[in-house]
Amino acid sequence: MARGRSRHGGDYGLFWPAYVDVLSTLLLVVTLLMSIFMIAQYFAAEEASGKDSALKRLTRQISELTSMLSLEKGKSQSAEDELASLQASLSALKAENEKLTGTGLGADERVKAAEGRVAALSSDLESQKNISNEALSKVDLLNQQLLALRRQIAALSDALDVAQKKDTDSDKTIKDLGARLNTALAQQVQELKRYRSDFFGRLRELLKDRKDIRVVGDRFVFESEVLFPSGSATLTPEGAGAMDQMAQAILELQKEIPGEIDWALQIDGHTDARPISSSQFPSNWELSTARASSVVKYLVTRGVPPDRLVAAGYGEFRPIDLGASEEAFQKNRRIELKLTNR
Repeated sequence: MARGRSRHGGDYGLFWPAYVDVLSTLLLVVTLLMSIFMIAQYFAAEEASGKDSALKRLTRQISELTSMLSLEKGKSQSAEDELASLQASLSALKAENEKLTGTGLGADERVKAAEGRVAALSSDLESQKNISNEALSKVDLLNQQLLALRRQIAALSDALDVAQKKDTDSDKTIKDLGARLNTALAQQVQELKRYRSDFFGRLRELLKDRKDIRVVGDRFVFESEVLFPSGSATLTPEGAGAMDQMAQAILELQKEIPGEIDWALQIDGHTDARPISSSQFPSNWELSTARASSVVKYLVTRGVPPDRLVAAGYGEFRPIDLGASEEAFQKNRRIELKLTNR
């Protein structure tokens, strides 16, 4: 039994070192595996971290690329629109070119014509710019002048208001003076009418036996044959006698007419429609005027003031009888006297 335990113990002693060696080897293997695992984990972590950074970088790049893509899409759309516009313009130009080609105008001539139009338009544009600059300067000057004129207008308006007030007062005064003047003139006219009536009455009395002197309206009418020979402006003795009576009546009337009445005796010469032509009287104008002047000059020699006498010749242009008979001609050949105011 002791031998048995001894044998058994010897076997166990032989087994233990091998067992320890196996365990040591196993521990080394486990340690190695753990080391490898940890190294693997480290590299795996580093790789994961790198992947995360790369992922972030890729994400940022994707975002940038997305923005660039959107921009490029916009540019592409603009390019497409521009291309469409260019294609439309090209089509229009082709159509115009075909049209021009059909009418015999070549491409070179078309280009030259277009260049000529461009040059003309450029010249016109430059001229318009110069004109615009000049116009702006003129507008500025005109604005300054307008401002000055407005100031002047304001001053004139004030002065006008003052003047209008004065004019109102003046108008009243003028109206009063006008009314007085009209009244005075009316009185003078009435007085002259009265003296004219007296004058006519005295002449009628003096010439009551003369059948060749008549009253027509407000005029005394002498037939020319009473005063002048045919075709002459020299008073006959009979005509001078009639003018003596006329002068006497005028001088008597002059003493009675007030000095404020500005009266005059108008002597008018008239002829018939038959023409006259002589060295002394080329026409009836000269004959009628000369006869009226002869009467005026004779009355002056008889004391009538010359500033109270007026002579006028009317030729054949104021007939009192439109007939063509000898009787009508005789009526139209006349000297008329009228007392009037000047």
